[in-house]
Amino acid sequence: MRLTQFQELLVEEFGRMRGDSILVDHVITGLNGMTGAEAIEAGVDPRDVWRALCSEFDVPKSRW
Repeated sequence: MRLTQFQELLVEEFGRMRGDSILVDHVITGLNGMTGAEAIEAGVDPRDVWRALCSEFDVPKSRW
């Protein structure tokens, strides 16, 4: 997944303000306690970050 697609999905699902906040503030247990932004910076595929966020926020699997 490209980073631009990840960002589009994040805004579509959570809205711009909440999505931005979730990305930098929410610690994702499935990603060893990193935030989404930290994980992406560390080289984690944005698709894996997206799936981890969806799992933690109970997004229906049809939108993963």
